[in-house]
Amino acid sequence: MIKKSVQAVVYGLLILLCQLPAAQAASDITLAEAINKAGRQRMLSQRIVKSYLQMGQDVRYRVAKKHLGESIDLFELQLKQLKYFTTNPEATRGLALVEKLWIPVKQIATGPVQREKAEELRANAERLLAAAHQVVLILADESGTNQGHLVNIAGRQRMLSQRMGNLYMLMSWKFADELYRQDYKAATSEFDTALQELINANENTPEISAILSQVKQNWDLYNLSNRMGEDEFVPGLVARMLDKILGQMNEVTGLYAALPQAK
Repeated sequence: MIKKSVQAVVYGLLILLCQLPAAQAASDITLAEAINKAGRQRMLSQRIVKSYLQMGQDVRYRVAKKHLGESIDLFELQLKQLKYFTTNPEATRGLALVEKLWIPVKQIATGPVQREKAEELRANAERLLAAAHQVVLILADESGTNQGHLVNIAGRQRMLSQRMGNLYMLMSWKFADELYRQDYKAATSEFDTALQELINANENTPEISAILSQVKQNWDLYNLSNRMGEDEFVPGLVARMLDKILGQMNEVTGLYAALPQAK
């Protein structure tokens, strides 16, 4: 019950922050927490696409619609917080680009769900993802600690869970571009490699190690359940499993961000 409620609690608390002025909320965060938020923007760019594609195929429609609305609200909130937080000129320029690239993503994501808009949404989200990733790298470099690196890597795992999801949903919706299959395989390989790095990190607390062990179990189960033929898709199962992994990796990323600064 506790595991199932983690994601709902996290999103609920984050959305409650909308009741605070962005400047006030931003003034209370550390650099590690800013890296966490910037990294979550990467994930949200992919979660928006995944939710849109799920709705288009009537895959867990009500859940996907809820996730889509929450993701849009949270992306805009965190963008405001990051703009107030950073004094780094390079990061400020990066956030200005993110803000510009967000406009076409939001325009499609808040409109009627249409199959003919799906690939355009993903293409726009890919550009947004690249810009958001650069902001994370700038902040992680500013941190100069392995803590910042771990927050970046763990946060990227969140993004990859949703990236795998949206690529899978494209394929299950019969978009035949071979690039989607290649990108899907690349994302699964990257997730697997990064998970091993996190599991072996010296900074891990017992709590972090325990959650990463659960992620590993769910990841292994996901890989077993996802061995199928060319046209055998189980989008509902995939969405549930990847969302579970997302919730766990979100928790891990927050725990890394809360670690004491490395000496």
